[in-house]
Amino acid sequence: MPSYSTPGVYVEEIASLPASVAPVATAIPAFIGYVERTVQPDTTDLVNTPVRITSLLEFEALFGAAPVSAATVDIEKTVETGGRLVSLDVRWATSGAPADPSFLLYYSVRMYYANGGGPCYIYPVGIYGPPSTPTTVAQADFTAAITALEAEDEPTLLVFPDATNLSNSQHGAVVTAALNSCVTTQDRFTIADVRNAVVGGTVTNQNVTDNFRSQVTAAATDVLKYGAAYFPYLRTTMPFRLADTDVTIASFVEHAIDPANPSAAPTDTDILATLANGDLADLAPGAATADTAVYSEARQLVDSARVIMPPSGAVAGIYARVDRTRGVWKAPANVGIALSSGPAVPITDDLNGSLNVDPGSGKSVNVLRSFAGKGTLVWGARTLAGNDSEWKYVPVRRFANFVEESVKKAIGVYVFEPNDANTWVKVRTMIENFLSVQWRDGALQGAKPEQAFQVDVGLGKTMTAADILNGLMIVEVRLAIVRPAEFIVLRFIQKLPEA
Repeated sequence: MPSYSTPGVYVEEIASLPASVAPVATAIPAFIGYVERTVQPDTTDLVNTPVRITSLLEFEALFGAAPVSAATVDIEKTVETGGRLVSLDVRWATSGAPADPSFLLYYSVRMYYANGGGPCYIYPVGIYGPPSTPTTVAQADFTAAITALEAEDEPTLLVFPDATNLSNSQHGAVVTAALNSCVTTQDRFTIADVRNAVVGGTVTNQNVTDNFRSQVTAAATDVLKYGAAYFPYLRTTMPFRLADTDVTIASFVEHAIDPANPSAAPTDTDILATLANGDLADLAPGAATADTAVYSEARQLVDSARVIMPPSGAVAGIYARVDRTRGVWKAPANVGIALSSGPAVPITDDLNGSLNVDPGSGKSVNVLRSFAGKGTLVWGARTLAGNDSEWKYVPVRRFANFVEESVKKAIGVYVFEPNDANTWVKVRTMIENFLSVQWRDGALQGAKPEQAFQVDVGLGKTMTAADILNGLMIVEVRLAIVRPAEFIVLRFIQKLPEA
């Protein structure tokens, strides 16, 4: 009670509401990889600096676009005497189609936003360099970035698609480092790609074990529960970055035929010899050797090529979308993938089953599958601790992260408060109010709040007299987190006629 000595009117406000728990963000990924540029117009260099962005446009303004690709085409053109076009064949030269890009960060961020992503962090570990002298992808770049990101509080997901261009063992080491970092921070989750997906071929569970499971050296459930892996790569609808000057013309032959003498052999002309640079720009409108028909056909072929890439960026976007529309407790599965025309490898039920449940290593791998009439779906929601009953499912682990981090931040106001019954009641009430909201939203099981959660704090309950003397206030929170219906079994029984 303040001491008053001057006559007058004084106003006192008395707090009647308990402190509340503010929910933390649940799907803020940190993308680690290589970009086109890091130096800004004001000469600031953003390399090895976490940068928060909210759109793909912002990414492009800060870091540029996708790496430039290269392609080679063969052209065969048949005309009549006088120049009338008879036929035109533009095709990829041998090994001339664009190769899958080595640097995937831009494409991954684009997939992230296309699939519902929001704010995220970009951690550029370097520039990818020109096509003639590309940067070498280094394991140390990723492990150093993962460690540095531990100082950032907001990120809740770790995504590193460019690490798939490392060797199997190096990629496994990066995934292991990310899982260990999640254990250290206890507020984030790793989305890992299974590298080297076989495109257009046959893949087995053993391939995945060799390329991924055996390379991730983390074995303890307490580590594996902080991450999930996704397989296979995705065929996307994103075109390569190919300017006219990046499309080389390997051969360009024109056959001239005489309609008045159809039996005469055509006159062949090597058009390539007349081109200044031997690329598609020589045929573009406005060029000295422009050929609109050939250019349009070649450009259509080039633009039809699509990128094949790891799924982690798209999956991160799906995490964000599901968290926003349903809640972090909803499994980010049975959800369509935007900008995708299908998985790079067809997944059978048998392969799906062996990836989902692996008795040997226990490291479950979630698959991406195509279904008739449904498109490409995420068809799995298991953590890498797939054989662990407690932390088997992604939404269970991520919801626990969400509750732990939210309560941890809120309860900080009670540090150095009296460790007595008054403080205990405030703390318990604050946490119970927060969990009641989660229960009403459907995150916790039970017909009544007391069946969904329990919060205990106090002498004789969670603390001894010695604990209080040592300054410890111990709060125990028990949660009945909802779990996904991974296997739905329908049982049909014929009912015999009754008299």
